[in-house]
Amino acid sequence: MLKEERQQTILSEVELHNRILLTDIAETLDVSIDTIRRDVKELDAENKLRKVHGGAISLGFTTNSARNNNVYRLEEKTTIAEKALALLKDGAVIFIDGGTTCLELARLVPTDIDLTCFTHSLPVAMELSNKQNVTVIFVGGQISREAQTSIGANAIHNLAEIRVDFGFIGTGYVDSLYGLTEFDWDIVQVKKAVIKSAKKTVLLSISEKLNSQHRYKTCDINAINTMITELEPEDSLLNSFRNNDIRLL
Repeated sequence: MLKEERQQTILSEVELHNRILLTDIAETLDVSIDTIRRDVKELDAENKLRKVHGGAISLGFTTNSARNNNVYRLEEKTTIAEKALALLKDGAVIFIDGGTTCLELARLVPTDIDLTCFTHSLPVAMELSNKQNVTVIFVGGQISREAQTSIGANAIHNLAEIRVDFGFIGTGYVDSLYGLTEFDWDIVQVKKAVIKSAKKTVLLSISEKLNSQHRYKTCDINAINTMITELEPEDSLLNSFRNNDIRLL
C-alpha cells in the first residue's frame, strides 16, 4: 500500500471514530507501529489530525463550545440531532453524552424549553450554559483530556445517584449482534453508568458506524430503547436491527 493510501485510511478511521489506536491501524494495514507512528506524526504536522499518546484524535473532536467546522459528517450529525429534539419535553430531566453528535444536540436545544440536563462533557456543558431555561449539572470526575469528559470512579458514583428520563449517548462502534463497543475501557464504564441511570437510552450514531465493533462492550443492542441515525427508519441498512427490541428513528 502506498504511503498516500495508508494515510488516507488513517484519516478516514480517525474521522469516523473520533479516536484511533496506533496498534489497531497497524494491524488493519499489516504494517509496523513505527510506520503508523510516522504517518500520524506527519498528518499532525499537516494539521489533519492531532497526535496523542498511543493514537490520534480528529480535529473535530478537539472542540469546545465554539462552532467547529472540522466535524466529520456534520450535516448527517445535525440531522440526527434534529430528530432527537422531538423527544424533548418541558420539564424533562436528561443526560447528554460527550462526542460531536451529542454536541450538535446540545447546540440545537431550543432556548424556550425548560430542561434539567446532566452531562459529563465540558463542551456540552458550555454550550448548554448559554440557554437560559436549561439547568445544567456537570457530572464531575477525572477529566479525559482527549474526550473532554469526566471519567473514573467519581463520575460513575455520581451517575448512580441520578435518574433521568432520557440518556442521549454516542458510541464508537455499533453492531446488531455485538451491541455497542469502544476501545476505551474508562469510557465504557461511564456509558454503562449512564444507561443504568436512564429510564430510556437513546443512541445517536451516523450510519457509517453500523456493523462495526471493538474490544470493550458497553451493552447489548437491546439495552438501547431508540437508535437515531441520519437514515430514514425504513432504510435497508437498518434491516439487521429490526429483529431487536429497539425503536429506529
